[in-house]
Amino acid sequence: MKEQPAPLATTTDQDSPGSRRGERLSALAQQHGALVALVVLAAVASFSFDSFATGDNVENMAVSSAFLAVVALGMTFVIITGGIDLSVGSVFVLGGVLAAWGSQYGTVVAILLPLTVCGLVGLVNGLLIAKARLAPFIVTLATMLAARGVMLNITDEGGTTYLVDKDAFFAQLGQGKVLGIGTPVWITVVLFVIGAVALRRSRFGQHVYAVGGNEDAAALMGTPVARTKIIVYSLSGVLAGLAGVLNAAWLTSGVTILGIGMELDAIAAVVIGGTLLSGGMGFVSGSLVGVLLLKVIQNIINQIGSLDSAYQQVAGGAFLVVVIIAQTWLGRRRRVL
Repeated sequence: MKEQPAPLATTTDQDSPGSRRGERLSALAQQHGALVALVVLAAVASFSFDSFATGDNVENMAVSSAFLAVVALGMTFVIITGGIDLSVGSVFVLGGVLAAWGSQYGTVVAILLPLTVCGLVGLVNGLLIAKARLAPFIVTLATMLAARGVMLNITDEGGTTYLVDKDAFFAQLGQGKVLGIGTPVWITVVLFVIGAVALRRSRFGQHVYAVGGNEDAAALMGTPVARTKIIVYSLSGVLAGLAGVLNAAWLTSGVTILGIGMELDAIAAVVIGGTLLSGGMGFVSGSLVGVLLLKVIQNIINQIGSLDSAYQQVAGGAFLVVVIIAQTWLGRRRRVL
């Protein structure tokens, strides 16, 4: 019997060039939409306000963004695993107070003390979430209250503000400059480079994505789910504490009223930057763009002058809603394609 020729392969709708092109465009929009918005908004503000693009204003935005960016870096890893960390605002202010208090004993104590304490807070979060299998929202809400309680106890209910000697080496971490750029900005850039490499090029980064994508499947493939969660939450605590250290060095004091709502700003920046709240997808660079975008919006409102600070929260919240809707729509469109 004569062999019949194999049927010619046909191109399905899912494999068509148009579908693949649409999927790539949707992915690019989801990943880099915040960057496009940042560039457009900054360009419009530069033409609209004479003082926006000045060196002093840009430097002030860069330095003030550095502290939130460091917190958002840790939050990025947490959210990619499908978790949340509501304690970072309180840990941030606790780190700043401990750094200011420890500065009287030298720079080493001013840095290591808050990093150790804040890292322990993150470690407790990780252990309770990974080992006791408690909900991240509840655990980090509890440690948020506990960390702020410790801070209030150290500062006599906020009545005592510890000061940093402006001539001390520790103060240079916040007020010093390298090549005309503030030291906190350089430290933030280095941390984000390390974070990007760890997330995209290391086995640990693969574990982070795997846990966020499907925790049960990750466990079946041999991924150390519990250890990954513990490391991620510990890292978030250390970075929040480090942000507090840099802020205390910048202000030369451990201000007790800071950090309120900072966890929400960090979450907003991470989500605006393209990281999915459901986990499994995210980018370190996107979180940095999200922070800068929030700061540009805040600065524009300040430039207008006739709007009070409440509009900053309104604008940030509205923008976050738009981003979440866009992410959901783009995600569905990619699945359809």
